[in-house]
Amino acid sequence: MDNTLYNQIFLKPRFQIDFEMKPDLLLEKIKTNIDENQKFKMKVVDNHIIVDVPEKENHYWSPQLQIEIEELTEYTSKIKGLFGPKPQVWTLFMFIHFGVATAFLIFAVVAYSNWSLKKSGFFPIVMLVVLPLLWIVLYAIGSIGKSTGKKQMDELKEFTKQILKNIK
Repeated sequence: MDNTLYNQIFLKPRFQIDFEMKPDLLLEKIKTNIDENQKFKMKVVDNHIIVDVPEKENHYWSPQLQIEIEELTEYTSKIKGLFGPKPQVWTLFMFIHFGVATAFLIFAVVAYSNWSLKKSGFFPIVMLVVLPLLWIVLYAIGSIGKSTGKKQMDELKEFTKQILKNIK
């Protein structure tokens, strides 16, 4: 995992690493390494591993690491990692963004209809100004949340580097 990769702006940073090892063996080694370090919580479902921050440090903006192990050939496999917010936080933000986008399109159609009918369209025009401002506020809230979870994200990244280094 190259550090320059993490200096770029990503909503959900990702990584991929190939291993000369069977997927089942790789999964067992990762589970063993994570179990030895009890700092982080881990859930395993099939070939997916979800690593969370400890319960006592967990807050709304805490990040999560999702690891998937794919079989490339009989003796090689690939690890795909995805750092990001918890699915509940991501879903809420996407739902709000889609709601704002839908409202923007509706008010744009209403404003155009009122303009073409030569009627007063004050409220739709106001909403066409307010909704982009709401997007800016949502972006600011997301940025604050991202910076709030940055320390934990860095800890997860270092933890992942350590585990993957121990496997090779």
